[in-house]
Amino acid sequence: MARLFNAYVMVDWSANSKPKTGSDSIWIGVLKRDVRFQFGFESFNCPTRAEAEKRLVLILDDLKKRGERVLIGFDFPLGFPRGTSAALKLKTEDWAGLWAFLAANVVDKADNTNNRFAVANKMNRLMTDEARPFWGSPPKDVQRWLSATKPPAHGEDVPPVLRHAEVATPGAKAIWQIFGNGTVGSQAIVGIPVVGRLKAARGEAMKIWPFETGYRALTPADLEEVEIVAAEVYPSLLKPEPLPGEAKDLAQVRALCQHFAKLDEAGKLAAAFGPGKDTAADVVLDAEREEGWILGV
Repeated sequence: MARLFNAYVMVDWSANSKPKTGSDSIWIGVLKRDVRFQFGFESFNCPTRAEAEKRLVLILDDLKKRGERVLIGFDFPLGFPRGTSAALKLKTEDWAGLWAFLAANVVDKADNTNNRFAVANKMNRLMTDEARPFWGSPPKDVQRWLSATKPPAHGEDVPPVLRHAEVATPGAKAIWQIFGNGTVGSQAIVGIPVVGRLKAARGEAMKIWPFETGYRALTPADLEEVEIVAAEVYPSLLKPEPLPGEAKDLAQVRALCQHFAKLDEAGKLAAAFGPGKDTAADVVLDAEREEGWILGV
């Protein structure tokens, strides 16, 4: 089978409130062919999300000029647990409704100052009128509907703690925790609007997997008019060894680029976009409608 993609871009995101480089900051890895048609890797360490977004636009525009189809991976959830949009009483009870809600509510300034805790506070108010299901914040950001500590119970009246993909991924964190080591909730809140703007600028030329492609194996014919496929990735699926003095985040984006390029070369990446043979139909439907999935799980 022919390759699905010609280039691979992997993004290690961050919800830092101040500009930061080095470990635990934003790293972008790019694997593309050089003038000799050999794959070469380059990386970018962006101190702010605004700079990272600008860099991603430049990278994607350059690859478009080269006529290369791109797989871009983000290391945060692109969807929330099933039922979140309904619990928020959004107009459309799917991933698109949630993306629109975040786009309308998230404020993320050029210096990384952002209102992610206020957004979580509002979502808690709309869903339960209590300080759940979101939890976790610095003491200064504790609000009426957002506590610093985990609530005594998640509750059965709200969407589940984990998405199907997280249940299938050992060590994956719940999106509801938005402060503390290894959390992904804040990254999703400030990250999804960025992916949404990249998508809006490119229209049908960019597809969000599995929401717009279906949760199924992809073929070159499926992507004939597609320039970019965006997917959720999970760096901890791989265990790269950083080079001496190298940030772990850099090693992870490089390993992800090389991993998906190798699968593509072997004709095995196409199947990774689809579910396992024993996956229940409702899981596939939830992934396509609202939750999303992790590529490679």
